[in-house]
Amino acid sequence: MISGDRQPNGYRVYTEKDLQRILLIQKLQSGGLTLKECKACLEEKVNKALLMERVTVLDKEIEQKQQSKKLLVALIGEGDTKAWHEDLNKRAPDAHLEWLLTQGFSDKEALQLKWLSKNMNEHDLYMNDFMKIFETLERWGPGSEEDTKKALLAVPKLPESILEIGCGKGLSAEVLAKCSNAEITALDNEQSALDRLEQRFAQQCLVDQLSTVCAGMTELPFPKNSFDLLWAEGSAYIIGVENALAQWRSVLRKHGYLMLSDMVWRTSTPSCESIEFWEQEYPDIQLVQTRINQMKKAGYQVIDHFPQSESAWLNYYTPLGKRLSELERDLADSSAFKDVQNEVNICTQFGHEFGYHMFILEKLNS
Repeated sequence: MISGDRQPNGYRVYTEKDLQRILLIQKLQSGGLTLKECKACLEEKVNKALLMERVTVLDKEIEQKQQSKKLLVALIGEGDTKAWHEDLNKRAPDAHLEWLLTQGFSDKEALQLKWLSKNMNEHDLYMNDFMKIFETLERWGPGSEEDTKKALLAVPKLPESILEIGCGKGLSAEVLAKCSNAEITALDNEQSALDRLEQRFAQQCLVDQLSTVCAGMTELPFPKNSFDLLWAEGSAYIIGVENALAQWRSVLRKHGYLMLSDMVWRTSTPSCESIEFWEQEYPDIQLVQTRINQMKKAGYQVIDHFPQSESAWLNYYTPLGKRLSELERDLADSSAFKDVQNEVNICTQFGHEFGYHMFILEKLNS
């Protein structure tokens, strides 16, 4: 692109014109042109189509860099990471959870951040508002005594030992205790819920059947083959149903049973509103048959399954809606309040398109 006069001693001599040509090339390079493109611009009339193509490429690069800057600023505590967490949890949920743990969040905090606040920099404030909404509610998810009894009756053999995973305040645990003589271990990562559960069992004179464990469900703190029956109403989604089927299997005795409920589609053609909501809140929502196939693949036999009742749905969303009305004046601007309010709106308006489904499984030998 430049040529100097070669001297007898092999050296080249460049003129002022050569120097200025170099400066021109550098200017063209600063516009993102390659040397080949610079050469074309120097030797003939500027190719505007080529330059417009380069402008388009630069626009894309600028947009990517702006997104990169936005993320980095958010990760150091000066921005919103919600969209980033939602996307990562959708694409790589296991890696997302593991990364949160490496950032210093406890197992409980990481799971809450993954499924609830989704914003590292406002997590504490979000959780304070979230717990304020739910602190007075007996149920922290859809359910009913009748559905719990129906699922327990579907278990072929009455258990002597039950582990309830994600027990909440113990509504299901109380039913299990009254309908069996089993020793019940109730596990949850929220101590306030376990405190309420213990009070409930004391009032019903059932404390001799109960032991509580405050721990996460990602690594159950029990020896292998510890329980006849695992009970998980609306909790397996937290670590992913397929993960739960695999990870919980070891603490279940030979030919033991697992009762698991999960949010599923009740139609193959859900509305756009439902799809948009669950893509953010539970991207792994599936049709019933898909879950059954996963359960069989994981080494379980499906003994029975049935949809959760409408009354179980209303037992949760009716009190929750009333609670939101009570707190609207104080929490109207809260992100947690807005998220829960949106959930209530979607789940009352489109609840016929989705709902919890109860699965009773038997562990097969492997």
